[in-house]
Amino acid sequence: MRRVCVSGQTRNLRSVLRTAGCRITGQRKLLLELMQIHSGHLDAHELYRLARERDPRLSLSTIYRTLGLLHELGLVNELHLGEEHHHYEIAPAAAHHHLVCASCGKIVEFGSSLTEKLTAAVAREHNFEITEASIDLTGYCADCRAARRRGEAANPQS
Repeated sequence: MRRVCVSGQTRNLRSVLRTAGCRITGQRKLLLELMQIHSGHLDAHELYRLARERDPRLSLSTIYRTLGLLHELGLVNELHLGEEHHHYEIAPAAAHHHLVCASCGKIVEFGSSLTEKLTAAVAREHNFEITEASIDLTGYCADCRAARRRGEAANPQS
């Protein structure tokens, strides 16, 4: 199966799957719909829980297989955010990066002309064509820093 380049104009699930020679299934539509509705960085278990509310017949292995396919097709990004499992997001039209709170797990997306300039400079310096860039910065969000100052523990994001 070949990877399909997904731009803002070609995000239509049906056309991307057709171009890749894949069928559109209820599970594929459901996972993308859930990711759009919950517009966050969900892991497979969160998606499984949400999907089972709509379709109790779904299995966790179906979720993983579907996420793998959607990632391979470029419809979904698989994020490695310092945890033992991956998070998934709808592949954005514009590049962005992530701030990850090491205490509560909060994830903040950011884009910056500085990261674009850095990527371009690194590509020039090393005569390298960069096709994908991911910057994930781990630290502590304002709420967790304030809670630490007060001697409390912040609540994990769900």
